[in-house]
Amino acid sequence: MPDRTTAVSRRSTGVPTGVSRRAVTRAAAATGLAALFGATATGTARAATAAPVVTQLGPRTLDVSLPSAALGRSAPVRLVLPSSFATQPDRTYPVLYLLHGAHDDYTSWTRETDIVAFTEGRELIVAMPDAGPTGIPTAWRDGPDYEAFQLTEVPALLTRDYRASAVRVLAGVSTGGYGAMAHAARHPGTFAAAASYSGILDTTAPGVPSLMNAIVARENLAPLSLWGNPILNLLTWRDFNPRARAEGLRGTALYVSSGSGVVGGTGDWLPEALESALWPSAHAFTDTLAVLRVPVTTHYYAGGGHSWAYWKREFSASWPMLAGALGVPA
Repeated sequence: MPDRTTAVSRRSTGVPTGVSRRAVTRAAAATGLAALFGATATGTARAATAAPVVTQLGPRTLDVSLPSAALGRSAPVRLVLPSSFATQPDRTYPVLYLLHGAHDDYTSWTRETDIVAFTEGRELIVAMPDAGPTGIPTAWRDGPDYEAFQLTEVPALLTRDYRASAVRVLAGVSTGGYGAMAHAARHPGTFAAAASYSGILDTTAPGVPSLMNAIVARENLAPLSLWGNPILNLLTWRDFNPRARAEGLRGTALYVSSGSGVVGGTGDWLPEALESALWPSAHAFTDTLAVLRVPVTTHYYAGGGHSWAYWKREFSASWPMLAGALGVPA
């Protein structure tokens, strides 16, 4: 049974080599979202003043199309409300944010997991906000500000319309795992806990800028539109790098998991190759936390692939930590 360590992450041996841009591109599934960039001033103003549109999907599940000044358009967030939401109108609730990965969307957590049934009776709000086709929830150099959307506009909606409390935790897969650690590190004290499953946690590590640019290219978005050139705009890349901002995670409960992928894998080479490419980045991040004496629970396991089969397991493993920070039953 793989070990989980707390406070100081354990270094594994046999770090696999990186994966080519072509492999990353082939591994990613296209979704295509036209008109991600270049919203006009008129469109931005319209987004800032329009009312949210709510679509009820089930007794506790709804989609909200939220007008966003940060994005210059309306963007979706899927919500799962507490079981007692309708019967206890004076009660406030903590929020679990779940972030999707690259080439996926805000529906992924309800599509791939049993999160709706799992949270029945646990009395929390689950929020799954859009992060665009790349799933990189950041302030793009030439484009939208998904960081502001997820950290300012969505919380304002939840506080105003859904009685959200100030207690928040977040977790994410792949580029959403990047978002979980980047959000928590860049905004200390905003989240009580953060969990990353196969996340990109050192964005300036060797090979990682090329990988991230490949994710951008897979969606036919402009080169360098993310944070600019990783050499000429190194300060910007560092500013959005969870490893470089690791000191900001002090006081936040943390969980990081990643697989070795190809080394010790089963032969499903595409998701395993991508997992291998992220393995050194995750170790560099948790090694930095160890140097800073910032506690983190880590789970590094042999093999594994960049897929929900592993992420569902890791969410379950991290749930006691998340539940403790939320103040709900584990």
